[in-house]
Amino acid sequence: MKCNVGGIDRVIRILAGSIIGVYAIWWGPATGEWHLVLYAVAAIALATGLLKFCPVSSLLGINTCQVNK
Repeated sequence: MKCNVGGIDRVIRILAGSIIGVYAIWWGPATGEWHLVLYAVAAIALATGLLKFCPVSSLLGINTCQVNK
């Protein structure tokens, strides 16, 4: 997998995934089935941030990863 997520984009994805995940754990079950959607969104955000790769960005040709040559 080639890096296509980097810099501030990566930080935002990790923070957003963490915040959404905590929200889903603490308050999600009170919102009915929406907590399952929140878990999925949090997992995707965390995975793309930690792995530095996003398949959707790859398909759209978006690359925010700064590669030093």
